Amino acid sequence: MFLPFFENLRKSGIPVSLREYLSFLEGMKAGLATYDVEAFYYLARTAMVKDERNLDKFDRAFAASFKGLEQIGLEQVLEAVDLPADWLEKMAEKHLSAEEKAEIEALGGFDKLMETLRERLKEQEGRHQGGNKWIGTAGTSPFGAYGYNPEGVRIGQKESRHQRAVKVWDKREFKNLDDTVELGTRNIKVALKRLRRWAREGAHEELDLDGTIRATAEHGYLDVKTRPERHNAVKVLLFLDIGGSMDPHIKVVEELFSAARTEFKHLEYYYFHNCLYEGVWRDNRRRWDAQTPTWEVLHTYGPDYKCIFVGDASMSPYEIAYPGGANEHWNAEAGQTWLQRAREQWKDNLWINPVPEKYWSYTHSIQMIRELFDNRMVPMTLSGLEQGMKELTR
Repeated sequence: MFLPFFENLRKSGIPVSLREYLSFLEGMKAGLATYDVEAFYYLARTAMVKDERNLDKFDRAFAASFKGLEQIGLEQVLEAVDLPADWLEKMAEKHLSAEEKAEIEALGGFDKLMETLRERLKEQEGRHQGGNKWIGTAGTSPFGAYGYNPEGVRIGQKESRHQRAVKVWDKREFKNLDDTVELGTRNIKVALKRLRRWAREGAHEELDLDGTIRATAEHGYLDVKTRPERHNAVKVLLFLDIGGSMDPHIKVVEELFSAARTEFKHLEYYYFHNCLYEGVWRDNRRRWDAQTPTWEVLHTYGPDYKCIFVGDASMSPYEIAYPGGANEHWNAEAGQTWLQRAREQWKDNLWINPVPEKYWSYTHSIQMIRELFDNRMVPMTLSGLEQGMKELTR
């Protein structure tokens, strides 16, 4: 019965294997998710999704496979209920207090509960608010919505207040992790982690758990071992295009910058406009009176830095190819000359473009920048950043 679900996962682009599917079936056979939709959802997701980029795809495939469960009519539900009595008794012992069980018994048990519900559906006319008998809202009747009863049937309630019947897969909490959509801070961090290279340095301040266990087993007494604290040794130099055609991309570039500052201990950044020229700056409010000469930057940061340019590369081709082509000042040397110098100084370099890749071929300047960077230009998507991080770590 789960084969269509398995096929939908594969069609959605989730690389789920037969082995993972069989593990899921084993979990179902062991009763890990019996009569519990949420438990079933989490069991399936845990067994068959191994990469957080696919969590949103899983939610969509799950909804497509099992949609319609909520559309089953109440009468159909009541007729279809066939729960083992011993299971209901065990669940009652697990979740209900003595007083709550007494209330259920007073009503006549589960069968009586279903029978009473049918009768009240036939008797009741109109909406009922509060109370403890009729089907309505905000009351203590066993039937209705936005209230509470230890053995109740929820009717007409849009969402759960006690998290007992919510469609968790419809929340799609991980939709921003899809590797084909524009980035948010969270999934930028996921991609940037590929660039991490940890080094051991500093004082012995971190507990070496594995070493402690090994030493204790060897010596027969507790022998605590420590090791140097882990630090991210990757050095990153960011050049961020600002202003003009980059204005629509401000939000996502800010998120990239925020994520980068969190991920890397050694991070330096400078702003430029359209193309790299003889001056860059750190404060956009003082871009004209507090510029840093690009030559100074080239001689300050060593070749061990990873150099990343972030910009839409959308400009007049003259701004790249000719002296005096810049649109805000007279540049004595062409922009491509400065970009080549940067690439020679920092061999590990990359250009990240927030413009969707499908539009790159329509802008001549994007093609020029891409050629200058030997095709080391990637789109600002999760998959694009991962591809770029691989380029930088080769």
